Amino acid sequence: MAIKFQYNKTSLHELNKQLKVRVKALPTIKNKESALRLEVKKAKSLAKNLEKKLQQQIKGYENIVDLWGEFDPSLIQIKDVNLSVKKIAGVRTPVLEGVDFSINKFSLFKNPSWFLDGITILKNLAEIAIEREVYLKKMNLLDYARKKTTQKVNLYEKVQIPGYEEAIRKIKRFMEDEENLSKSSQKIIKNRQELKEVTA
Repeated sequence: MAIKFQYNKTSLHELNKQLKVRVKALPTIKNKESALRLEVKKAKSLAKNLEKKLQQQIKGYENIVDLWGEFDPSLIQIKDVNLSVKKIAGVRTPVLEGVDFSINKFSLFKNPSWFLDGITILKNLAEIAIEREVYLKKMNLLDYARKKTTQKVNLYEKVQIPGYEEAIRKIKRFMEDEENLSKSSQKIIKNRQELKEVTA
């Protein structure tokens, strides 16, 4: 990225200001990046654990799989998923507050007695699956923000800060050269005047 500047004090002052802003912001952005990296790891780990838990519970019910054939799945439905928002390093992430189910009425006399347990089992499995999805969404949001933050860190570290430093160096060199030329020309003029005075 080419930084536009002019060879004068105003431009030098503006570049110094921009450089200070970036140098000051860089540690904060790096901290945000590492915090996001940590949170992505946590969310990924929790989603994995919930996936394992879900698979284990499903496996635990394999021995009663034949019974599920007579279970009426329309007895239980997800009515609402209650989410709140929590900011992590400036990123709005979902937090599962709870899952509301609607359970249709059914006769305990006409249906097998284990239907109540079946409803509890399905509620539990649904809650785990939904919680896992929330953590996956959280992980994706945080990972996207982390990538953007990493890009900003790289932009500051590898492009903008060195670019501003180089531009400042060029302006300072130019101004020093200009000052030296000015002093030299003043000396030459002074020497000529002295020489005229001596010869006159």
